[in-house]
Amino acid sequence: MGPCGTNLVAMNLTGIEVIEDRTSVSRCDEGFLRLRRLVVQNVYDDGTTSRAYPCDLVRRKGSDAVVAVLHEVDEEGRVWVLLREAPRVPVYLRREEEFVHPDPREYLTVIEVVAGIVEADDPSGVEGLRRRAAAEAREEAGIEADPGIFEELGGETFASPGTSDEKIYFVSGEVALEAGHASGDGSAMEEWGRLHRLELREAITMCRDGRIPDMKTEVALLRLADGLSYLHSIDTFVRELPEQMRRRHRPEGLGRSSEGTA
Repeated sequence: MGPCGTNLVAMNLTGIEVIEDRTSVSRCDEGFLRLRRLVVQNVYDDGTTSRAYPCDLVRRKGSDAVVAVLHEVDEEGRVWVLLREAPRVPVYLRREEEFVHPDPREYLTVIEVVAGIVEADDPSGVEGLRRRAAAEAREEAGIEADPGIFEELGGETFASPGTSDEKIYFVSGEVALEAGHASGDGSAMEEWGRLHRLELREAITMCRDGRIPDMKTEVALLRLADGLSYLHSIDTFVRELPEQMRRRHRPEGLGRSSEGTA
């Protein structure tokens, strides 16, 4: 870990207790997550259709989300990122299940990039993404950032298109990674958290070896590295390569200069 492991609350988290299971008495169209249980069929251009088959769709109000990769470059040219550790009940409750591939880990918390659900009153387009990113930086990391500093990190992507319509948008913002008071969103789910300031290369390694088991975080960090023209596997920037190699480099879809910013 990096030199930052700041608790956002004083207590240590030791577990999560299920105090009520409302599954058998709840409708599928109410609650935080909504389930549409459908029967569908494929339609082909010759007028025929496939056999009908079941399809369940999980969604939530304001299904889209924004990922905000908070980072800074120090005087030595090293890139640092600020990630948040928080409890994630669904993966914690894996401890109650049996899997084909036994899972010995207990996922009480997961380290992730700062992210949040798009709100109904957020503007559409880049302006809305920037405003939401700034709001999440304030709530989850205690960092005050001007919305204008955030830049898009490539195109949006679906989180799990086989079961959910959630779409994730990626942005990055270069800020001083000095966390202040993180207010959270006011829910009990977000009252505990811990911040980690990590070198970008180490954070990517933690994604690859399973210490950060979160797909959106790995994608976001790799996109940030690409956007900064930082080659994490050899710990160097494109501007430090021989001229012939620099000319061949292109940060895919991010619109950044191949000379890098560090």
